[in-house]
Amino acid sequence: MSKNVFLRRRIIAVAVVFTLLAGGVAAYSNRGAIRAGVEQFFGNDFAGPGHGEVLVTIEPGFGGSEVAQALVDAGVVKSFQTTYKLILTNNPSFYPGTYRLKFEMSSSQALAALADPASAVVARTVIREGLRASVIFKTLSQDTGIAASEFAAYFNEPEQFGLSAALPSIEGYLFPATYSFEPNLSAKEILQTMVDRMKQEIERFSIPAAKVHEVLTLASIIQKEARLEPDFFKVSATFKNRLAAGIALQSDATVSYGVGGNTVSTTNQERADDNGFNTYLYPGLPIGPISAPGALAIDAALHPASGDWLYFCTINLETGETVFSNTLAEHERAVAQWLAWMKDHPEYE
Repeated sequence: MSKNVFLRRRIIAVAVVFTLLAGGVAAYSNRGAIRAGVEQFFGNDFAGPGHGEVLVTIEPGFGGSEVAQALVDAGVVKSFQTTYKLILTNNPSFYPGTYRLKFEMSSSQALAALADPASAVVARTVIREGLRASVIFKTLSQDTGIAASEFAAYFNEPEQFGLSAALPSIEGYLFPATYSFEPNLSAKEILQTMVDRMKQEIERFSIPAAKVHEVLTLASIIQKEARLEPDFFKVSATFKNRLAAGIALQSDATVSYGVGGNTVSTTNQERADDNGFNTYLYPGLPIGPISAPGALAIDAALHPASGDWLYFCTINLETGETVFSNTLAEHERAVAQWLAWMKDHPEYE
């Protein structure tokens, strides 16, 4: 074959490519489609969706060149120049995160995958209000694959998270919410995210620094004791009335926490246990929070309802029905109702 014939065929082939791509421009509405087709034709780009799986991390502040290089380094795309030119042509937006892509993808498909939220790799974790730190650690471990012991190692080190070293632990300072954690985060970074989220709530409620521990401690007890939303504010009022009157809080939730239990009621032996969370044995608030309080409990701690109640008793743990009383005699009648209900529902013990 003569050189001239070869060149003519090459030119015709390229012309066919351009013609086909030009015909598809209207369908794609994407100038980059022409460039991608040409690059694949000349062997400068992979063709097709790729194979296998690879994780690519887009760091905060990455621009087009850093994204292109990250894709090349991971073996996702073939050419930096081809991918970067396509980025300049299409001007896509990139968001920090870790993405699940494939090896040997076309540049256009790789960039499209980066723009697809379904490609993002995150550990979605739901932390419910009222959970203890030990339970939170187990939940985080299940959702992130990090050993619970790695989270627990920081339990008694509040200073690691910008909190006072005088705090008994980080209990109560991990805000309950739904989180999406990147796969490369450490246990400390995850806990810091939760502490920072609690700090946002503290700022939102304008809680003075000197009152934060007191508010979170009370809120954590309200979170464990209250069932229905209106009762959160009535429980808060009841506890504050007892504190003002110098009456021990006598919260079974604090007693159970102090002895490492997890029951609704407590025994005489547990109520006699000498620990800083025993509000039967010691007056005032316990030494620290007993659970992760949510925004409602924090709001209730700051804004108690108006009432003279000194006692409350949940008489139906299924419906959350709670009786608030001003006198001991009224309270004892409510307790009798609760005991009768518990007798019929021993599974709630």
